[in-house]
Amino acid sequence: KRIAVIENEFGDISIDSDLIIGKSDEIFEMKNGCICCSVRGDLIETLNRLMNRQDKFDYVVIEGTGLASPGPVAQAFLLENEITQSLFLDGIITLIDSKNAWSHLKDIDVTWEQIAFSHVLILNKSDLVSLEELKSLETHVRTINPTAQLFNTKNAKIDLSHLLDIGGFDLNNANLSESEFLDNDLHENHHEHESDITSVAIVCPDIINPDKFNHWLRMLLIMEGMDVFRAKGILNVKNSDKRYIFQSVYMLFEGRFDDAWNNRPKENKMIFIGRNLSKERLEKGVQSCIEP
Repeated sequence: KRIAVIENEFGDISIDSDLIIGKSDEIFEMKNGCICCSVRGDLIETLNRLMNRQDKFDYVVIEGTGLASPGPVAQAFLLENEITQSLFLDGIITLIDSKNAWSHLKDIDVTWEQIAFSHVLILNKSDLVSLEELKSLETHVRTINPTAQLFNTKNAKIDLSHLLDIGGFDLNNANLSESEFLDNDLHENHHEHESDITSVAIVCPDIINPDKFNHWLRMLLIMEGMDVFRAKGILNVKNSDKRYIFQSVYMLFEGRFDDAWNNRPKENKMIFIGRNLSKERLEKGVQSCIEP
């Protein structure tokens, strides 16, 4: 497999003057740090030039600086026709320094966003902390994002099979495990920094009116979309023996009917990840969509 890398470095030199694409290059460097700010310009241009090369690639990896939110990058892959014709977004991966994680979580707010958006979380340098410290970090990360796959590594060594073909934005992978619905409110955080980014899990056995739900969720994303980073769920909807699955990224929403429930419990399960989320308000919104 051939993998092209777009590397985003933080510096004082402009992106335009330091966009490096050579005939034999497989690393594309964009400087001055903020991919999210240049997503509609330089990043799209870089991707287009990359796809127009005669020597094609199997995968493109975009490496951020640790200072940028992945949300705007994800939106570019989901919205820009120039990109979606040739590429699809497979997933978001965040590498966490286990040794210094708490100071990053305390001082750099975007770290929380990166964790929240991710489909794979890698706790690197796990050998440099105690088992108790590692478990505490794992638990804390899970309160932010209970849906991501979690790996502990040393020297960032991990099998590529865990990083490629993730299917993070594939609705066929919408199944939610029981661990994602553990009550995060019971978690006690003994570290001094508390984030306003968290996850809310909702489970209810009722029948959902799909029209009411679609309207409620779209209004939620219109009004609070920048604070609802990700959401996904499985619904038991009116007049159907099939599961209805949905997901959203920022203000983008998609949903469709999946396979039949068969012997599986007919219950609604959904996860919301974002900033300043009110579980009470979200539950009230879901309740308003229940079929009488």
